[in-house]
Amino acid sequence: PGVAMNGATSSPVPSAGPGPANRPVRLVACVGTATEVGKTWVGAAVLTHLRWRGTAVAARKPAESFDADALEPLDSQVLAEASGEAESEVTSPHRRYPVALAPPMAARRLGVAPPQLSQVLAELSWPVGCGVGWLETVGGVRSPIAVDADSRDLVAAVRPDRVVLVGDASLGTIGAVRSALDSLALGATGDGSLADRTVVILNRFDRHNPTHAENLAWLVEHLAQPVVTEASTIADLLVGTAR
Repeated sequence: PGVAMNGATSSPVPSAGPGPANRPVRLVACVGTATEVGKTWVGAAVLTHLRWRGTAVAARKPAESFDADALEPLDSQVLAEASGEAESEVTSPHRRYPVALAPPMAARRLGVAPPQLSQVLAELSWPVGCGVGWLETVGGVRSPIAVDADSRDLVAAVRPDRVVLVGDASLGTIGAVRSALDSLALGATGDGSLADRTVVILNRFDRHNPTHAENLAWLVEHLAQPVVTEASTIADLLVGTAR
């Protein structure tokens, strides 16, 4: 297969603080090509599959913002149900912002101090004995998660073992996936590019939809990264080294 990130070069993103306490056996960062592509649904499905297989899991979403009038559950609630944790363990209550903007923007709208990357990292911890830790970011790869950092910066700072990039299977996903991978390629850590450890999942994939099928075929042919359509496949990639 060809490499989609033509001409991309890696530049180090400095760590804003120490690594998370009690680092899991395998730390997985989940990013999206955009907001509303289904990061939380994918995360919940992967965590459920891993728990079925006897893997100890935990989920973290360091900050979340939302429409206070929406009827659907919060991302932290969905992830908590899948991981078997309390909602407050997934997202600290003081990092929930009931405004549908990126967290630092939502915080300012609410008149509270926006989070800084160093604070987000300091608050990130995992249970002892965690086999797979699932870290969900916000919005797209370059969406702000703190006043001084976006989702890519957070991912680079925690140095995950695997990055899961969630994209929609419909028209436009090829450009969105390639652009997200280009951004991840520029987010280098001390042990290599984030893009090199990324697996792509096309969410809401319908094999009977010709556009979905052709998008999948193109990405499989042209990307160096694995491209999958099922959360169970991601669990398969993780379960071998996480018990």
